[in-house]
Amino acid sequence: MPSISSPSDHLESAFYREVMQILHSAQVPYLVGGAFALYQYTNIKRMTKDLDLFILPGDFSRVLDICAAAGFGTQVRFTHWLGKVFREHHVIDIIFGSANGLCTVDSDWFIHATPGEVFELPVQFCPPEEMIWSKAFVMERDRFDGADVVHLMNMTGRTINWPRLLGRFHSHWRVLFSHLILFGFVYPSERSKIPVWLMTELMHRLQTEMTSAPPQARLCQGTLLSWSQYLSRMEQEDYVDARHVPRGNLNKKEIEAMNNAFREHEEKE
Repeated sequence: MPSISSPSDHLESAFYREVMQILHSAQVPYLVGGAFALYQYTNIKRMTKDLDLFILPGDFSRVLDICAAAGFGTQVRFTHWLGKVFREHHVIDIIFGSANGLCTVDSDWFIHATPGEVFELPVQFCPPEEMIWSKAFVMERDRFDGADVVHLMNMTGRTINWPRLLGRFHSHWRVLFSHLILFGFVYPSERSKIPVWLMTELMHRLQTEMTSAPPQARLCQGTLLSWSQYLSRMEQEDYVDARHVPRGNLNKKEIEAMNNAFREHEEKE
């Protein structure tokens, strides 16, 4: 698989290779995601400034310690999902969850991973089901991963384990349904790649919801889709943040860290 990052930056590819080889030698399991995995499944090349490596949550501290001992810079960006390993301006994202706290890496990511090669190294890529699951929730003002979801469905739809994917979304099935609707709009000639039983099941769920009384609790689930675009509504009105336990998986400190990062980002704009 050729590099899809800067073709002239050999230091970058050498950095990626060195970190992956260190993790392999330390017997730390990891998966390649991001632009490299998207290329693996869709053949879509994308300029990227970093490499995404997905690991189990229990390996997070160990990975950063190993990389620090090897002389690389490390940073815990967010305690519930993301760290960074870097050398000069070259960066690897070490990921074990998602910003919204929903898509935690577990053993199934590795069981269903796809073998391949990056920079002449044998690797395992994140499964398409988990890529769709995690990307489906990325709906920021300046980043929307819906096109990636559609491309993945188009190229892997015949082999996707749809029951497993539906199970991943669990009570958030409306998010999956929204992307399936868009898929049929984007690629009408390919809509048979989506199982009829799945669309029928989701339409039945929607009909059941529409004929039932709405919940009384004032809940905002928009924060599961964007870390920024719904904060003002929750600050001005009495909505419960769906990220917060027990409805979500994040505690008050983790949510505040995300909110502060957004505010810092806004100040720099």
